[in-house]
Amino acid sequence: MGRRPNSDDLGLENTRAQLDPKGFVKVDMQRRTAETSVFAIGDLAGEPMLAHKASHEGRVAVEAIAGKPSVFDPRAIPAVVFTDPELAWCGLTENEAKQQGRPHKVVSFPWAASGRATTIGRNDGLTKLIIDPHTEQVLGVGICGVGAGEMIAEGTLAVEMAARASDLKMTIHAHPTLSETMMEASEIFFGHGTHTYQRD
Repeated sequence: MGRRPNSDDLGLENTRAQLDPKGFVKVDMQRRTAETSVFAIGDLAGEPMLAHKASHEGRVAVEAIAGKPSVFDPRAIPAVVFTDPELAWCGLTENEAKQQGRPHKVVSFPWAASGRATTIGRNDGLTKLIIDPHTEQVLGVGICGVGAGEMIAEGTLAVEMAARASDLKMTIHAHPTLSETMMEASEIFFGHGTHTYQRD
């Protein structure tokens, strides 16, 4: 069925606030509506409909109301599907990169090669990076596996800070942990994964 914004019966018709064709309230980068004293955040202000996106929008709106220079302009908003195993992603997906015609290279590290995944009996995971092949910038991260929702924070930080694959590769990760699969995947980008064999 999907979800839609609950923008009816709020009295918005008595303001200059405007709705888009889907019923979302139109806002600027500070979450201000066309009625400059009215702000909108969360599901009412558009996709993605995620609580953590709404919380961040709320902080931006409060700072804007207080006169601080604040805008909502994230490069990455993490999403998690709390299944077993969990699915988590941020930034560009492989399909989005293809649709945009964006040059990209996809590298992935199978958790079958992870010492930590082996010790907890959960080798059914994968860590995937979408990387710009020219600049090495991390464009997106996808993780499938137990605890993926916890692990995606590092991926989100990498995308948000425009980190390069070499940044992840050179960041020392604790061993044995699932988080080191981020480092292992970035090593594969350079063709020398420590725990995986890569054919040319």
